[in-house]
Amino acid sequence: MSAWILLRGLTREARHWAQLPERLRTRGLDGEIVCLDLPGSGQWAGERAPTSIAATTDFVRARLAALGPAPPYRIVALSLGAMVAVDWAQRFPLEIERLVLINTSLRRYSEPFERLRPSAWPQVLRAAWCWHKGARRSAEAAIHALTCRRSDTREADLTAWTALYDDAPPSRANALRQLAAAARFEGPALPPCCPLLLLVSRADALVHPACSVKLAARWGAPLIEHPWAGHDLPHDDPAWLADTIAAWVGNVLAVAVPAASA
Repeated sequence: MSAWILLRGLTREARHWAQLPERLRTRGLDGEIVCLDLPGSGQWAGERAPTSIAATTDFVRARLAALGPAPPYRIVALSLGAMVAVDWAQRFPLEIERLVLINTSLRRYSEPFERLRPSAWPQVLRAAWCWHKGARRSAEAAIHALTCRRSDTREADLTAWTALYDDAPPSRANALRQLAAAARFEGPALPPCCPLLLLVSRADALVHPACSVKLAARWGAPLIEHPWAGHDLPHDDPAWLADTIAAWVGNVLAVAVPAASA
């Protein structure tokens, strides 16, 4: 039974998925759910993050192989993690069964000012300035303002996220290296050969929704828009995200597997 692999974005780690893994389980998705950290984040915060997506993919594949789940995999990935998923599907197509890409972008199809919106720079610089442990809550507040539209859990989020940083702090240097890898990633001209779903948040203040719209158009892939969420869609509306993925998987299977004849 294929495992579900969850990949997060820039400097975020497996524990930032919060409710989503359990939400996916309750939606009846079969297979193990594995939340992997990128090099430079979470479990691997002490590792030197590569400056290329390909090297990041190779790191993740090696760590997953050590854990035991066998391919093909089903990947749900956000932002930088989605670039890793795309590279993975391009270079090792037999290992990937299906992809869900959330609020991502590729250099091939989007402009720099779309991939990182100019209006986001003040909060990005604030987070970078307050990166150290003594001011970490301020850095997390900037990240929250930039990536989340749900504010009712803000104080609890900041407390939890600051604690995650204290436990496994990603360095500012690794953050910059991850950002460089994302900025340089061209992406393939042809779509992955597996079923693919693109999800985009209308109120994404970090990455312009046009990036996902263009990618869906070029690749002929289905695109579903969330009406109010920010860049961190798994944070803002995990129930909607789990429901949408489960419905898509069911529809894909219904198309792929012919109904039994009467």
